[in-house]
This record gives sequence, structure tokens and C-alpha cells, in this order.
Amino acid sequence: MAATILASDAPRAHAPVRFLALVLACALLAACGGDEPAADGDAAAAVSAMAVTTVRAQTREVARTITVSGPVAAVEEMQLGVELSGQRVTSLDVDVGETVRRGQVLLTLDHRLLDADLAQANAALREAEASAALARSNLARAERLAQGQFVSASQVDELRAARTQADARVGTARASRDAVALRRSFAELRAPADGIISRRLVQPGQVVAAGSELLRLIKDGRLEWRAELAAEQLAAVSPGDVIALTARDGTTVDGRVRAVTPGVDSATRTGTVYADLPQPGALQPGTYLEGRISTGRGPATVLPAAAVVLRDGFATVFTVEANNTVKQRRIVAGSRDGDQVVVASGLPAGARVVVDGAGFLADGDAVRVVEATAATPARPAADAAPAR
Repeated sequence: MAATILASDAPRAHAPVRFLALVLACALLAACGGDEPAADGDAAAAVSAMAVTTVRAQTREVARTITVSGPVAAVEEMQLGVELSGQRVTSLDVDVGETVRRGQVLLTLDHRLLDADLAQANAALREAEASAALARSNLARAERLAQGQFVSASQVDELRAARTQADARVGTARASRDAVALRRSFAELRAPADGIISRRLVQPGQVVAAGSELLRLIKDGRLEWRAELAAEQLAAVSPGDVIALTARDGTTVDGRVRAVTPGVDSATRTGTVYADLPQPGALQPGTYLEGRISTGRGPATVLPAAAVVLRDGFATVFTVEANNTVKQRRIVAGSRDGDQVVVASGLPAGARVVVDGAGFLADGDAVRVVEATAATPARPAADAAPAR
């Protein structure tokens, strides 16, 4: 009986040993095969990285330009009015947009009272001239009689004084007549120079006051373009620099910088550039246009235009770092030279910049650099990081 019991318990005594061996074997197998899943994970990560192409930031000679917007304005705009008060406008001979010549009558005031005053002044002058002629004749006659001692010397002296007084009255009457004639001329507003009527603030029949603005004249029809520039940009512009304005219809109007303010405003930290427009074409004063000021040529860092994207309203590029991740960098983009963009600041020299695929990237994304012909995004567009 005892022998039977020992035989039946023998397998149970070895069961823990077999179980322990089985656990150790599984652990060894797991340890031997553990590298394969990790390798698979690294391969998957490499496949999921964005495929991009890159380019090195280059420095080369480019045309330096400053792009800025500003208004078109008259070089000299004259405000025209009359020197008489309380007079009614009887005729208005010009309208807005008309070209006028110097001395041309623009409007006329009621001058009937002025005409009467002028006629009275002319009559007074003729009367004084007649009195002066009589005084001269009496003196000449008396001087002949005095030679024969038919008149006294005192009588001659009195006639000589009368002649002088008559001549003085002629001068006074002539001055009065000239003053009235000048006042009469004020009843006509004449163009002080050649130009174009840019504004009309009066209507026929209106009673006007002296000094009030009635018409506005662009002298010689000359227009200019004005732009406000920051201090560092203003220092790069000189009189004589060429500008190119892009009109609303897409045409280009050329000009040349005439003057640059010698300093900047203490509040805005900007200065003004004035550019003449010899042939403004259809440009009108007040039009706000973008202009490109050419300031010469010089070395600058350039990138393909496709490498520059907008993020939060700022020009941005992505540079590839040593661990194959990208870093988002804000730059100051300057002018364009063909399909290249000039980088004013914000990019290290020689940086490796993403070109194809830049619009799908976010800061810190992993990338896979490929040749330009093989650049295909590894993730679908729906999964791509949205442009920010």
C-alpha cells in the first residue's frame, strides 16, 4: 500500500520543476526575439516621416529693391479764391478735370458796381488832366508876358504853383483810377499757372467771401508718389533711384526719386520719399499704389519662393536639423528676383531649408530628405499638418 502511494505522488513532486523550466524557456525565447518588433517600429517611423526636398541658403548678387505702398499726389496743388467779399458768381467757365492755361478766366463775379466806380475814376482823371493842361497853358502865357514886363513876377509864381498843384491832382486821380481798375480785375479769377482743375467748391449764383477756396489747381499737371519708410530703409534710398508703380489695371508706371526727408518723425520713426512721375498716364491723385524702389545691386541671401510659407501672417521657413526634424523660423522676406526670394534677416548662413513639402510641416516634425524628383509626402494630405 505504501509503495503504491509513493508511486502516485512522484509526478506531483516533479510538477513545479517542469513549470519553472517552461517559464524560463519562454523568457529566453522572448529575449531572443525582442529586437524584431523594435526594428519594425523604427522602420514604420521612417516610412511615416514626411518626404521633403531641401536647398542650401545661397548668397549671390541681386538687385536690391524696397517694396512699399503709398499715395499718388500732386506735386503742387494750388487753392484758388477771390479777393472780394459779398460778390455773386455770374459765370463759372471750368469744371473738374479740365486743362487750363495761365491767365485763362476761370470764373467771373458780378462787376456792375465795379464798372461804375471805374468809369467815375476815369472821368475824375480826365478832369484832372484838363485842369493840368490849362494850368500849364496859363503859365506859358504868363512867362511870355513877363518878358515884356506886362505881368508881375508874383503872378508868374502863382501860375507856376497852380500848374504844380494841377499835376499833383492828375497823379492822385490816376492812382485812384488804377486802384479801382485793380479792384475791377478781382472780379475775374484767372489761372495763375498752367494745370488741371482738380476740385470745384463753388456754383454759379453763389455769393462768395474773400479768401475762401473756390477751385483747386494741380500746377502743370505734375504728379508724384509718396511713401513712408522706416529709418533703416530710408537710409538705403537716394535721390535719382528708379521706382516702378503697379497701377490698378496692371500696367507699370516708372518714376524717379526726387527727394528724401533728411530725418525721421520722432513719433512714427518713419521718413518720406518723394518720387516724380513724368508720365503718370491715367493715375489719379489719391490712388494708393504699391511701388518698388531700386536701390542698386549687392550680395543677399536668397531662397526659392516655394520654400517660404505664411504662418500666422509671417513669412516662415523650415530648416532641417541634425536629428532629421525641422525647426520653424520666421524671416523677413525682401524683394523677389525671378523665382527667388531675398531673405533680409532671420535665417542662418548656409542653413538647409525645406522646399517641397514646406506647406505641410509643423515645428518639430520628422522628415525624410529625398531627391527633388522623388519627393512625395509619406502621409495623405488629409493627415498633413494644416498651414498655420
